[in-house]
Amino acid sequence: MRPHDQPDNDQPFSERPETDEDGLIRLQKLLAQSGVASRRKCEELMLEGLVEVDGEIVTRLGTKVDPRTAVIRVEGRLLPPVSDLVYLVLNKPRGVVSTMSDPEGRRTLGDLVAHRPERLFHVGRLDTDTEGLIILTNDGDFAQRLAHPSHEVDKTYVAEVEGEVHVRTIRQLLDGVVLEDGPVTVSRAKVLGGDPRKDGHGRSIVELTIHEGRNRIVRRLLAHVGHPVLRLTRTAIGPLTLARLKPGDMRELTLGELGRLMDSAEG
Repeated sequence: MRPHDQPDNDQPFSERPETDEDGLIRLQKLLAQSGVASRRKCEELMLEGLVEVDGEIVTRLGTKVDPRTAVIRVEGRLLPPVSDLVYLVLNKPRGVVSTMSDPEGRRTLGDLVAHRPERLFHVGRLDTDTEGLIILTNDGDFAQRLAHPSHEVDKTYVAEVEGEVHVRTIRQLLDGVVLEDGPVTVSRAKVLGGDPRKDGHGRSIVELTIHEGRNRIVRRLLAHVGHPVLRLTRTAIGPLTLARLKPGDMRELTLGELGRLMDSAEG
């Protein structure tokens, strides 16, 4: 860990720390194996009172914990407990149905993870013609918490839309739009670029962030303000982003990503 930075663990969540025969491990060793920092730096973090276990600050070096049940925070950031649970981020391609199986024989999320031994399910949905970030897991409690509207986890989309989007339209989105099934709150919106044409039929690239997951909400929202969607990609859920993940590819969430995502779902 860089000095004065928050820990940002890039180790895959599924990698298990080495425990003794009782299933326990020294706290500083667990932190180091989890990728928080070097063993010596982890000891310094403990001595500085920056490590919590189950809500209590732990400064005694050599303290042992159960990595499966201990709730550990380093400088306020959650380090998820060790378990047999799986958390995947997938870049869903266009044309793939957001279900694990389909009676009509269409390509599904289940087809993309057929090689995985776990019984996975998806967190939320994306329209068949929408691509981008979707989370797959076998942790039902986590999925429910993340998907519940009361937790308001941000979801960011990039849309290619018809027409040239002006500043007044961005203001309209940020002021709030009322659709037939209720109001929609847009927390962030901006124009990323576009291709204006003299005939008035140009295109624009718009990025916006909302909390909700109502059916086709982004498409309906942008159509309502006069800019039907031509192509739509979800690029982020909370702190989790697609980065360079190609359509159809997936990877495990890192410990750092999972901790931040859990924190955002608690907010």
